[in-house]
Amino acid sequence: MAKTLSFSCSACGARHARWSGRCDACGEWNTITEDAPISSGPAGKSLGNKRGRAVALTDLSAEETPPPRATSGLAELDRVLGGGLVAASALLVGGDPGIGKSTLLLQAAAKFAQSGLKTIYVSGEEASAQVRMRARRLGLADAPVQLAAETNLRNILTTLESEKPGLAIIDSIQTMWLDTVDSAPGSVSQVRAAAHELTTFAKRHGISVVMVGHVTKEGQIAGPRVVEHMVDTVLYFEGERGHQFRILRAVKNRFGPADEIGVFEMTGSGLSEVVNPSALFLSERGTPSPGSVVFAGIEGTRPVLVEIQALVAPSPHSQPRRTVVGWDGGRLAMILAVLEARCGIPFAGLDVYLNVAGGLKISEPAADLAVAAALLSAREDAALPAETVLFGEISLSGGLRPAPQTENRLKEAQKLGFTAAIAPAGGKTGTVDGLTLSRPSDLVGFVGETFGAG
Repeated sequence: MAKTLSFSCSACGARHARWSGRCDACGEWNTITEDAPISSGPAGKSLGNKRGRAVALTDLSAEETPPPRATSGLAELDRVLGGGLVAASALLVGGDPGIGKSTLLLQAAAKFAQSGLKTIYVSGEEASAQVRMRARRLGLADAPVQLAAETNLRNILTTLESEKPGLAIIDSIQTMWLDTVDSAPGSVSQVRAAAHELTTFAKRHGISVVMVGHVTKEGQIAGPRVVEHMVDTVLYFEGERGHQFRILRAVKNRFGPADEIGVFEMTGSGLSEVVNPSALFLSERGTPSPGSVVFAGIEGTRPVLVEIQALVAPSPHSQPRRTVVGWDGGRLAMILAVLEARCGIPFAGLDVYLNVAGGLKISEPAADLAVAAALLSAREDAALPAETVLFGEISLSGGLRPAPQTENRLKEAQKLGFTAAIAPAGGKTGTVDGLTLSRPSDLVGFVGETFGAG
């Protein structure tokens, strides 16, 4: 039988049937390399005619004890994990360089170790002395965490097998290498093989493994996407360098809700939890000004109030600028088109700048109405009342669609002292004392009621 070869691009991970000088997927040159098999055995050989052993089968009605969870004591981290760390789970944590991934995981390792979970922290980027220096700065020098500085995955797995910890943190997966894969550390083949070995080891030995992953310029975890499919949980650590806020977001979680967030604040002594993120995001909001509105959003299961700021100014260029921070630029273009087509309010010849205060990134369409209000407020130079919150989705026809969890949004606004809310008609609102609710049916009615035009 002829040997079957497979090749992949080290830049984008695209698979190829044969070698070529240029990758057809990403256009890079000299990046296609032969893949080494992950599993043991001769490369390119099939399983053959030898029969395997029978696998034990159970039915759905069989009652099993749910996997135990270990809580760290960091409420924001436990919330994102779905209530704690599940035994024999594999986690992948990504984030921009210098955002605080290693600081967060070192603090989490110390908390888990102090609660009685045997923890090993393996660094492939720093020496053990450097990790201890950071631990002293964070006040964690007395935490019973075992340290190691190693990049050879064979040595790391041997150590974990003999020590039998409850939690192992690998910082980072791009620095690990296997001597069975003929490629440089950080390549697609090495990252895929290392993630596979660590995930398999975690399932077989009942050890929770946390892997740190670098991110690309587009903000995605570097390496093949198959790594994110291998693990149980994928977390992103987000934040702007100019802000002290950090957001830990779950984008995949087999043991809890996805899109859950935890909010931290970067201080001189490390990361501290933010119990009430809405109050923190609105703490720097001053007197009402044109272009500033408060959006009542939902992140995972938690209602979060955040300020949306807009600036509209005459453009000196033939092509007006559209700049967005913290929101989708394509959705901003859609809102501008709907305002012009359905409400007759043009933005031609005007530069538009939109910003979500505090460094938070919003993805839910319920922010449409708040964005439209901020744009109109900036264009008309008319400030909205400071005690009003807005939320709702805008359709291309100019209609307003209700947002999910309307009652939770209103209760969060009332708790923070807001007295008025503007939301689309429909949706369960419940009874929220002390809150006046305005419910326009479409965008034209909202513009007429709020700005006296439309």
